[in-house]
Amino acid sequence: MKNNNNSFCYWDQNTLVLNILGTPSAKQDKILKPRGNQLKVSVTASPEDGKATNYMVKFLSKEFAVKRSAITVVFGQTSIHKQLRIESPQKLPAVIKQYLDKNYP
Repeated sequence: MKNNNNSFCYWDQNTLVLNILGTPSAKQDKILKPRGNQLKVSVTASPEDGKATNYMVKFLSKEFAVKRSAITVVFGQTSIHKQLRIESPQKLPAVIKQYLDKNYP
């Protein structure tokens, strides 16, 4: 499946690439709806020295049923704008599954 730069997610062989708009210090950890070409993800961790990103990786590893080491932060360790690569996700959250099923049949 080909790279779609206008999308919040796409496949690169067996790796899922996610463009994320992160919200640190949120009330709950949650995968929200896409906003433009980014997926909104909120986490309760505070944005100090990349701690919120590390926490987000931990949260998303559970959501995708992978080890933390299967998630790579391509860019955005200390920014709300991030790109993550998730190697061989075992589970897809509903918003992502719906998008991929529709756009990558």
